[in-house]
Amino acid sequence: MARELIDLLWRDHPDAPRGGARGPRAKVTTTQAVGAAVAIADAEGLDAVTVRRLAADLGTSAMALYTHVGSRDELLVLMADAVHGSRTHAAYDGDGWRDRVRQMAEAEMTLCAEHWWLLDVSDQRTALGPGTIAKYDHDLHAFDGTGIDDVERDAALTFVTDFARASARARRPDPHAADMAELWATASGRLAGYLGDRFPLAQRVGAAAGQAMNTTYSPEIAWEFGLQRVLDALEPLVRSTTGGAVDE
Repeated sequence: MARELIDLLWRDHPDAPRGGARGPRAKVTTTQAVGAAVAIADAEGLDAVTVRRLAADLGTSAMALYTHVGSRDELLVLMADAVHGSRTHAAYDGDGWRDRVRQMAEAEMTLCAEHWWLLDVSDQRTALGPGTIAKYDHDLHAFDGTGIDDVERDAALTFVTDFARASARARRPDPHAADMAELWATASGRLAGYLGDRFPLAQRVGAAAGQAMNTTYSPEIAWEFGLQRVLDALEPLVRSTTGGAVDE
């Protein structure tokens, strides 16, 4: 019988309950099972992660694996927490809060890019895990020196990470996506014929943006523009708590 999820998340803590000593020793540990599941997800996506597939890769039975994870949903929570806990939380560089928050947002983007499947794990029980809590604590420190209160700090962090994750979704590789550069080269003339003089604003802005970006959409430009606006949106809040003087 699997332990409670909270105990599985904190399985390495000295006070965590241990499994019974009776019976043969398990072929794999919970940590090994979670690590193998993360490897499958990184290589093949989250849909490939099933208890049956994982058991086969580990050379054990699905029934035996259920003694380590109560369900696939719990396995996903354990995977997300393990990935969060694997990050090296280095001290932020720079003196300004904008630099620190930018670094935090970029780290969130990098984490998603290394594990795209994280974008599909929305189970709030991940907040109970040691890896997720350590990441949360580190991310909160990006707002040190701003003077905002604890509730505002939590909300500001959510605001930034929501933007970072939304940007990551726009960057996630899509094997079914069309090659827009190739499509545009072959279809732009016909599209212009269909449009004629309709939607002049869309045509003017689209042409200007396309010329500036040399593509129909640039995730890098969208990221930089959006992150600057996120930081600008937080600026009045920070200024209101510091009497107008902030560490830029």
